Amino acid sequence: MSTHRTSTGSADSPSTSRSVSPAHAAGFARRTRRTRRALTARGTRRRAAVLAAAVTATAALAGPASTAAHAEPAAPRLGQCASGQLCLWQQRGWGGERHVYELPDTGTESCVRVPGGAGAGALANRTGRPVTAYQSDVCDETGEFQTYPSGSWAPETPYVVRAFKVWER
Repeated sequence: MSTHRTSTGSADSPSTSRSVSPAHAAGFARRTRRTRRALTARGTRRRAAVLAAAVTATAALAGPASTAAHAEPAAPRLGQCASGQLCLWQQRGWGGERHVYELPDTGTESCVRVPGGAGAGALANRTGRPVTAYQSDVCDETGEFQTYPSGSWAPETPYVVRAFKVWER
């Protein structure tokens, strides 16, 4: 059986020599190659992840500018109306003065007039109950009226809302 001689040591300590069998040396070489392959694969995955992040960041920066010609119109911005409230705006598209009503102040099934006589052109119902909006200022059903379920956002009502009723579920 032949043996190989290897030296180990550092600049500070003397070299030592030991015998290593060919089988042991071959196993060491295989383990070293496997470790190098694993490190290379890890490095490749890291480089791929960094490249993907760079492409995503570039697309995010360039995206709006390059797709501006093909962009669809933005969704309408909702007006401010907290949970539990009925909000009415004087103008369509959430514009003008906003009137806010809460259930304890309005009660259920009673006709409530919009103040100022101007009426409302937009509404948001976040009361948790259905609300009927009337064109008539006395909740008369001979004029236009429409019931909005809870969670409704109407940026443009089909008529000027002059009164409303909040209903029991």
